[in-house]
Amino acid sequence: MYDWLIVGAGYAGSVLAERLANERNERILLIDRRHHIGGNAYDRYDEDGLLIHQYGPHIFHTNAKQIFDYLSRFTQWRFYEHRVLAEVDGMQVPIPINLDTVNRLYGLNLTSEQLQDWFAERAERVDQIRTSEDVVVSTVGRELYEKFFRGYTRKQWGLDPSELDKSVTSRVPTRTNRDDRYFGDEFQFMPKHGYTRMFERMVSHPNIHVMTQTDYADIKHVIPHRRVIYTGPIDEYFGFRFGKLPYRSLRFEHVTLDKPWHQSVGVVNYPQTNDYTRITEYKHLTGQEHAKTALTYEYPSSEGDPYYPIPKPENQELFKKYERLALATQNVWFVGRLATYRYYNMDQIVGQALATFRRINEALPVDADTSTVRVVPSTALAS
Repeated sequence: MYDWLIVGAGYAGSVLAERLANERNERILLIDRRHHIGGNAYDRYDEDGLLIHQYGPHIFHTNAKQIFDYLSRFTQWRFYEHRVLAEVDGMQVPIPINLDTVNRLYGLNLTSEQLQDWFAERAERVDQIRTSEDVVVSTVGRELYEKFFRGYTRKQWGLDPSELDKSVTSRVPTRTNRDDRYFGDEFQFMPKHGYTRMFERMVSHPNIHVMTQTDYADIKHVIPHRRVIYTGPIDEYFGFRFGKLPYRSLRFEHVTLDKPWHQSVGVVNYPQTNDYTRITEYKHLTGQEHAKTALTYEYPSSEGDPYYPIPKPENQELFKKYERLALATQNVWFVGRLATYRYYNMDQIVGQALATFRRINEALPVDADTSTVRVVPSTALAS
């Protein structure tokens, strides 16, 4: 009998497996329907020995020292500040938009103070910021919105920015200085030996039994367990009772080139041209030295594995129906991006998993004298 059946071996499931095993000495069955652990952060060596990210680039960044320190138990780090260029009007310029972006695009020589005025002259008045279009045009105006955001967003989401919640483009700042880092977080690193190695160390406790290529539906009535932590799609757990929650998927084309480098930064975005949204070159991320280089071309899709919950009000209404079912379901804890239908960065998922563990400890105290769990009926949907 397992104390916990954890569905999904990505960040949420792996962190909770590690905590429950190490802190409560409980027995865990950790399953994943894919052939590997690590979820979308899974990386591997290709046939040429190049370390690549199977599901597109994953860049670790956080302002939370607690989360960084927790993951540091399982990996050493390589310092890495992510930089991205966007190919716009035939030239490659920094994104997020900054002082160099505008000066190079328009052949100007503005200062930071002058750029603030330049943006203000072009910004459109929006009384209430509701959509992703509103966010951008109210900050930098319509021309830069058309050049950098509209085409990219249409490819990425299959929708116009005017149809998407403001959260989509709010994630990308606009700068008036020359800071060309994609993220501004205090801790910006990559696992020194890759994400997969980090996950392997995380779930190496003898109380954790890992089964890949295993579907929850196939074993939930076969393998005895007391409680469930579910990190998969919440609508799937409930048999799509109210219909499917909309997601955006991705298709990846991995290419190896017989030359040391292809581009000057880790990622180049293509908002105006091509069917793909971006090209990633992994040696920038990993620091690997190799005579060849590995690239990934990323194609958004409406079909395939669920990656991004589509942020529209009607989709949130549909999710709320499933959330109410989840809150009424005993002994099942719903955690992670798919189970809570929210887009989270990697550090946010780790933080959510650690917070869920604290709530489990409160709801299901462990008797220190007998090392057994005193059962308190509980339900949880992580937030």
